[in-house]
Amino acid sequence: MADEAKAKGNAAFSSGDFNTAVKHFTEAINLSPSNHVLYSNRSAAYASLHQYDSALSDAKKTVDLKPDWSKGYSRLGAAHLGLHQYEDAVSGYKKGLEIDPNNEALKSGLADAQSAATASASRARAAPPPNLFGDAFQGPEMWAKLTADPTTRVFLQKPDFVKAMQEIQRNPSKLNEHLQDQRVMQALGVLLNVKFKAGGGDDMEEKETGNDAYKKKDFETAIQHYTKAMEIDDEDISYITNRAAVYLEMGKYGDCIKDCEKAVERGRELRADYKMIAKALTRKGTALVKMAKCSKDYEPAIETFQKALTEHRNPDTLKKLNDAEKAKKELEQQEYFDPKIADEEREKGNECFKQQKYPEAVKHYTESLRRNPKDPKVYSVLASLSVTNAEKAYSNRAACYTKLGALPEGLKDAEKCIELDPTFSKGYTRKGAVQFFMKEYDKALETYQEGLKHDPNNQELLDGVRRCVEQINRASRGDFSPEELKERQAKAMQDPEIQNILSDPVMRQVLVDFQENPKAAQEHTKNPMVMNKIQKLVTAGIVQLR
Repeated sequence: MADEAKAKGNAAFSSGDFNTAVKHFTEAINLSPSNHVLYSNRSAAYASLHQYDSALSDAKKTVDLKPDWSKGYSRLGAAHLGLHQYEDAVSGYKKGLEIDPNNEALKSGLADAQSAATASASRARAAPPPNLFGDAFQGPEMWAKLTADPTTRVFLQKPDFVKAMQEIQRNPSKLNEHLQDQRVMQALGVLLNVKFKAGGGDDMEEKETGNDAYKKKDFETAIQHYTKAMEIDDEDISYITNRAAVYLEMGKYGDCIKDCEKAVERGRELRADYKMIAKALTRKGTALVKMAKCSKDYEPAIETFQKALTEHRNPDTLKKLNDAEKAKKELEQQEYFDPKIADEEREKGNECFKQQKYPEAVKHYTESLRRNPKDPKVYSVLASLSVTNAEKAYSNRAACYTKLGALPEGLKDAEKCIELDPTFSKGYTRKGAVQFFMKEYDKALETYQEGLKHDPNNQELLDGVRRCVEQINRASRGDFSPEELKERQAKAMQDPEIQNILSDPVMRQVLVDFQENPKAAQEHTKNPMVMNKIQKLVTAGIVQLR
């Protein structure tokens, strides 16, 4: 139950629904109050809601429960940083790095905390005056002014802008957190009756014109306007990431990567929103994927997506990471594919097999399959290796059971062999042999009979049928020692098919009739389905017919 609630919390967190994430993580904590990961996850959700006191409480609980887990200190540092407790944040990140010196998230957090501490000390020395703009955001007059001005009226249609202005109205000290948003700057100018401009141009106008050109796929024009916006205001990295998006669409992946790297570097200098930095890293990763020609080329893309996720766990970035990892794996298999080397390895395996060097044979056959995963001959021989191990040990019952651990793997290989080539008789002989040595005689008989449909005169298959019939007849006669019977019954009771037969009320009544009601038993023998189940119980040693 706790895992289910945790999974729901993770899904809500990934989609940006942090309130719901907190709810589910709380449910999970109630079910598993000693699980440090749950407190860590809820701390992250609280921090995303800017509820840093709660985030700090959960982070401390995480560290208390698991003091040697570096991620707990990452949560601790982030919570202190959100509360402007910069020295405590630095201390938290440093403790985490003592445990995991190479953790990128901790390194990045420490750099942010140290930068914030330095800036805070500078501000304290400068003794700046209190926020003079607070009155501009008070009352309904603010919304009336923004609606009346044609330049800010369009911003009111954007939920993120409205949310930012509502936050500033509730707490004017939050203004500093939003000054990088040029729309907020323009709104401030309207509210104070002051014209804010940088470098003598309107960067927002350039950006909007660039956006329009991008939507029309007029990429050259879009680049010109985004570049102009960057010249007017070099503190808004969205202009850089937008130009990178244009380069990506144009197939100029090198230029896209350069812009993304520039956006990340400038964003860190300006302490830009972590989501913007994550976006730049994701865009860089996408360009690297586009440039990939071999499996090795995917490695820097995967690393870049992982860095983006440490900044912001975005579902789109996570999907791109999974796709890149999958593509890398598929390419690795394609690059390793070589039928010629596969044949050479199979022949080496055959020689080892003949010399009874079975571990060496498995090694060569496994390499053959890596070079050519669809060779049924190799699966066939691998299956027989498991049988051979059982044959060698069969004279000694105890040793045989020790060796039987290899048989399930042999069965899988034989089934894979048949899957790749349903007409390949060796696959059926191998599968039947494995089942025979596992004492599943009825299943082995079915396998041999299925193989005879494709190769009616195959002597190995015919011999397999004969051996299975002998064992089934032996079971019907009850020709077993007490030890053998006990062993067969114990094995049979683990078979789901036998369990289903014995739990069937109809079959339980049939078994009672065979013991107590000969007339009813006679009628049951006329039912093929009933007799088929009876035969399975006989073969398994559960029932004996006298």
